[in-house]
Amino acid sequence: MIGSPWIAALIAIFSWWFFTGIILLIVRRKDVAGATAHGASVVWGVPLLALGIFGAVISAASLSVANVYVSFFSVLLIWGWIELAFLSGVITGPLRDFCPKSLRGWARFRRAWQTVSHHEALLLSGLILMAVIAFDAANPLGFYAYFILFAARISAKLNLFFGVPRINLEFIPQPLLHLTSYFKQGPVTMIFGLGVTGLSLVTAALGLALFSASTVEAQIGHALLFALCALATLEHWLMVIPLPDAKLWRWMLPALSTNTKTGQSNEL
Repeated sequence: MIGSPWIAALIAIFSWWFFTGIILLIVRRKDVAGATAHGASVVWGVPLLALGIFGAVISAASLSVANVYVSFFSVLLIWGWIELAFLSGVITGPLRDFCPKSLRGWARFRRAWQTVSHHEALLLSGLILMAVIAFDAANPLGFYAYFILFAARISAKLNLFFGVPRINLEFIPQPLLHLTSYFKQGPVTMIFGLGVTGLSLVTAALGLALFSASTVEAQIGHALLFALCALATLEHWLMVIPLPDAKLWRWMLPALSTNTKTGQSNEL
């Protein structure tokens, strides 16, 4: 069954939903418990990061259906821990203040960079690590999966900064409320066109590679990457199309307290 590319694509879609939901659940529970609780979840997640790195190294050594899946899930563990560290406010940037409304242009961009620079450096470190692991490896899928996530995340952040019509603030955790002052809700810019076009082209190329793949390992690998890239493309379009995507996870998250919600509105 796991040798079917269709099953592989469904596994990728479910994993995207499940890992996102778990991270949001952890962060929301810590929000309810209080800001000081966030750091503990990041520390407790370090073994999962180590497991992801170990899995990425081991699975890169030889090409098999099992190793293709191990590579994919190892990348999700690595990426998930980095995202948890960011959303928990543990690894973000040296600046944690709200952006002055009068700030424009390069000064605003430089200030925005200072709010996330440590996180971006960590993401880049992860990319370099995956490149080293995949160099001359029999199974380089881990690097490609991480690169898709990396490129899509950079594009999404740039679009939130330069402007998109639809921004979902529902899942922004308490430690990152200051980031919302750097978002811009408005018409799409050239950045959106470049990002969504690039992702769409890569998705199409992966789809063609999937149908022309001659081995089971190649079919599974391309199916996983195709689904991952298609989801990244969809996430970009959801910045424009008003669909209730938050419902995918809202039902599984604990409700914020009245004080927490009030605190958020007061900050903004």
